[in-house]
Amino acid sequence: MSKSARLTVRVCAMQDWIQKLLSDVDLAGMGHNQAPEENNLGLGWIYYGLVRALRPKIAVVIGSYRGFVPLVLGKAMHDNGGGKVIFIDPSLVDDFWTYPQRVTEHFASYGVTNVDHHLATTEQFVQTATYQTMDQVGLLYVDGYHTAEHAKFDHEAFLPKMAPTGVTLFHDSVRERLTRIYGDDAAYRHTVYRYMAELRNDSRYEVITFPEGDGLTLIKVAP
Repeated sequence: MSKSARLTVRVCAMQDWIQKLLSDVDLAGMGHNQAPEENNLGLGWIYYGLVRALRPKIAVVIGSYRGFVPLVLGKAMHDNGGGKVIFIDPSLVDDFWTYPQRVTEHFASYGVTNVDHHLATTEQFVQTATYQTMDQVGLLYVDGYHTAEHAKFDHEAFLPKMAPTGVTLFHDSVRERLTRIYGDDAAYRHTVYRYMAELRNDSRYEVITFPEGDGLTLIKVAP
């Protein structure tokens, strides 16, 4: 098979994978600016592209409703030929992430077998042996409890674990809004944008924000 023919096969396979992913309404939403009618990952292209370009061996994802980000990062790592996603979610929205076998089958149904799920909050995870031995995290994705205080905790918890060229992405980072994702009796306001403002005023970091969807902010240590 010629090089161009092999490339065509890979492109078609990727398009098929995206189509399957976005056919699930729970994976086609949640503020990542996806467009299923266009087979378009939206902000997911940034997640996928960063892994393909930076080639991290470890990515950490904090929080995901149905696994869109872990799936995209895991797929990119498969396409790189190696790497692992550490996915941290205590399953407080519902019981979706509660059963290990179901979690494994969920990711495997999309051909992604390199996601290691931890049923824990970040506060609980940092007490584990996995955290203690972790280093050289190339990509950190923060999408847990969406307050400035929690985003800061998540970020600072992994700063000592980051690779020198590692990047951190914060979702839901551009505006304040009320969310009832944990139920009407546990409604709260997204305030991650306030922590982003703090980081913009810190000369140690470079900060880039994408306002699309619910917003995405990229942070990396300045040269």
